[in-house]
Amino acid sequence: MTNVVAMNPRVAQFPLIITAILLCQLSACDAHAAADKVNPAPVLVELFTSEGCSDCPPADALLARLDSSQFVPGAYAIVLSEHVTYWNHLGWRDPFSFEEMDARQQEYSARFGLNSVYTPQMVVDGAEQFVGSDRNALAHAIQGSAAREKIPVEIVEPRLQNGGATFSLRGAPVNPALHWYAAIAADATRSEVSRGENAGRTLHHTAVVRVIKQLKRNADTQEFSLPANADATSSSGVRLIVFAVDAHTGRVVAAAQGIIKR
Repeated sequence: MTNVVAMNPRVAQFPLIITAILLCQLSACDAHAAADKVNPAPVLVELFTSEGCSDCPPADALLARLDSSQFVPGAYAIVLSEHVTYWNHLGWRDPFSFEEMDARQQEYSARFGLNSVYTPQMVVDGAEQFVGSDRNALAHAIQGSAAREKIPVEIVEPRLQNGGATFSLRGAPVNPALHWYAAIAADATRSEVSRGENAGRTLHHTAVVRVIKQLKRNADTQEFSLPANADATSSSGVRLIVFAVDAHTGRVVAAAQGIIKR
């Protein structure tokens, strides 16, 4: 005689329920990953560097690699090379350096409580700083910043005009707690250094800042202009970067990049 054990239908359905839950979770993960690829979070990465600094070329190369390969999943790194002047007295004047970059780095130094400025230094979203050639620190900082919500902003019709740039912004809120900045940057694909610590080297730079200004915002103003800079506008592929900084924390809360059309 064969014994037949009746299975509770609820028990029989339990593995199916578990399977369905797992499939839904996997689908949600896939959808989230797909969204990260389609809409990666913008993260501003600034490199303070100098052609007079022998430790800087590896950091320059890392920034270029980040820009070209975007090796941190879920993030869109918007990069800026910011060349400081305080190496210029050691035998080589960096042609891309200007004092506004010195002042910007000094502000970061005070905010981070550092004893002095240094190169190469990377700053991610105004919130973390570290030695600019440290790839692991860079990836970790970008991952953390990409997980934070950003204000979506769009640069509209950036154009070169009279040696400068004009553009409009879409989605950029007017808020006294937000400071908006815009920068013109251009690649320097070949720079021959004849003196100083990098004498005899050919250096390459990505998104070198040539102009950076704080934007004057009010409710009626969505069109802006940046002053002329012949060095920036003479090259192809000139970039326009716009970002917003929380005035209280110094953190970058919005960022966008566009290519300036001639």
